[in-house]
Amino acid sequence: MSMDRRIFNKSVLLASGMLSGTSIFWAGAIGPTTKGTDIHVVEATYELARFPYRAPMKFGGRVVTDAVLLNATVKVESRDGRTGVGTGSMLMGNIWAWPAGKTEPDATLKAMLSFGEKKIARATDFKEYGHPLEWTHDYATEDAAMAAETVHALEIQEVMPVLAQRVAASPLEAAVFDAYGKMLKQNAYNLLSEKYCNRDLSAYLDNDFRGEYLDRYTSRGPKRRMPLYHLVGALDPLTPAEVMAPVGDGLPEHYADWIPYNGLTHTKIKLNGDNLDWDVNRTLAVHKVTTEQQQKRSCTEWFYSTDFNERAPNEQYLLDYFEKIRQGSADLMDKLQYVEQPTHRDLKAHPENTMHRAARIKPVVIDESLVCFESLLDARRMGYSGIALKACKGHGDALLMGAVAQKYKMFLCVQDLTCPGASFLHSASLSARIPTVAGIEGNARQYIPAANEPWVEKFPTMFITKDGTLGTGVLTGNGLY
Repeated sequence: MSMDRRIFNKSVLLASGMLSGTSIFWAGAIGPTTKGTDIHVVEATYELARFPYRAPMKFGGRVVTDAVLLNATVKVESRDGRTGVGTGSMLMGNIWAWPAGKTEPDATLKAMLSFGEKKIARATDFKEYGHPLEWTHDYATEDAAMAAETVHALEIQEVMPVLAQRVAASPLEAAVFDAYGKMLKQNAYNLLSEKYCNRDLSAYLDNDFRGEYLDRYTSRGPKRRMPLYHLVGALDPLTPAEVMAPVGDGLPEHYADWIPYNGLTHTKIKLNGDNLDWDVNRTLAVHKVTTEQQQKRSCTEWFYSTDFNERAPNEQYLLDYFEKIRQGSADLMDKLQYVEQPTHRDLKAHPENTMHRAARIKPVVIDESLVCFESLLDARRMGYSGIALKACKGHGDALLMGAVAQKYKMFLCVQDLTCPGASFLHSASLSARIPTVAGIEGNARQYIPAANEPWVEKFPTMFITKDGTLGTGVLTGNGLY
């Protein structure tokens, strides 16, 4: 693991030449406020950490072998003089957020880290006050310009995708929400009402949400326990016979052993999307192994989700997949809860990729496509019936999209981008506090367990799994969890 740490405030930035004496940012973005609890950032730090995967993960035709985390710590100060310190963390998933294009993965990772560091460095120069939802929303208005500045400085001949910007900005956003809760000595999910916010949700969404606040769409306490979704990547061995290179670290080496080890009842299956026979056979093979193991445990209820990572060519591919799965195992089809992002993430470029017929069979959720309210509305018009929330897209944005999904009665799930440690707790807290989310995705315990180790003693029910569930009832502390 390698680490780097820097501290930013305005005097440091001026001394280093990173900013001129006159700020160029954000005059009057939030406007007048009346609450003494409104905050802004007065200090910020960042820290980088790198962890190797214990085994490669393949999704969407790409293989990932390590994780780079950007961790942020901020100090906020309120109008009435109170202060709080909070932290935020996120995996810089460049392979997912900035897929193969003109720029090599090493360069996209470097650009995302540079952008994230700039966001942290300049946070203290944004002098407006507001609730964290307001502050992070208005600070983000400069993201496009900051991204353009970043790629220009690195001589990258490609626009940084909005999704990549969101991922890189998310550690700072989480830290601000966390610090706000620490300052007020309350859980951040209990600070989302009109008592603390200056704007209702119509300021971010539309008039359907006039007079509403996020407290309406979140719970004042977390769910006591939630089922854990286990990931089966496209390279993961299913049985002992498929283990070609044992890791030898004492953890399960194949899927069949993971089931009794964690008492699993929920499995997410990564598929290729460009080979229907492979996808069908892989799904049936996972089901065969699952059935054998669950029968040994006398378990009668288990469930699946499948993820094509936007590589399926069209809706017909998904319909054919459903039909072949039904032919292969009606029982499996009954246990399939939902399907993630089957086709290309750019909805406007591919309006032909509607999901009306498929969504009548199983919920079909957008993931990579979901970057703003407009993209959610586009997906809904195209027939998508659900959305996948991710903490890596920004804490405030995840809460807002969760509110939209509930109002429009869309299927809702939360995924974690293989987040370890604090970033996993951030993701899990979203699942535990949004009423209609039924499960938690937790992949780091499979691929980056070393990154979880410092958190096990403090949150054992979140990092030790024996009955297929996590004890989310402990996520009641000051701040995000």
